[in-house]
Amino acid sequence: MATPAHHPTEPTGPTAPGGPTGPTGLTGLTGPTALDAGVLRQAFGAYPTGVVAIGALRDGAPVGFAASSFVSISLEPPMVAISVARTSTTWPRLAGAPVLGLSVLSHGQGALCRKLASRAGDRFGGTPWRATADGAVLIHDAALWLTARVGPVYDGGDHEIVLLELLTAELFPGVEPLVFHTSQFRELTPHA
Repeated sequence: MATPAHHPTEPTGPTAPGGPTGPTGLTGLTGPTALDAGVLRQAFGAYPTGVVAIGALRDGAPVGFAASSFVSISLEPPMVAISVARTSTTWPRLAGAPVLGLSVLSHGQGALCRKLASRAGDRFGGTPWRATADGAVLIHDAALWLTARVGPVYDGGDHEIVLLELLTAELFPGVEPLVFHTSQFRELTPHA
């Protein structure tokens, strides 16, 4: 018979005979927390993600932002999705671009990620990048380059879910990706 699973931080036995217990009968457990924006940010931050720089030339200059809400969707046809805040002032400038560049940032690009996520300043200042013939902006030293066209857009509450139809991919073997977890940048360590 299998042993029931439990969370690694949960106590596995009673505290002390006759001692106080939480709603689940175990000390220290408070139960589910009501959802609000702060709790959700903390909860979503418990899931590690990569970070993608999304960019294109607009009026001859690079425009872009960083997104951690990036997910593969389909191999045939090749598609990914991003989630964009409805309050974004950058996305409306990119949405009409013929082609977008998606650069999966590498482990040494945490400061660049913060700059791309900033609401002020020159996001691309001092950053080596290149533009493709069709205006997709790609960041040098990234772990992966993709180019894509904007596809269907769906309602996602306070965000829009944007499907992107992939056109090209260029992988840089040996370049480790940037990992974002609990509001910090981290590096991958191989599991022994």
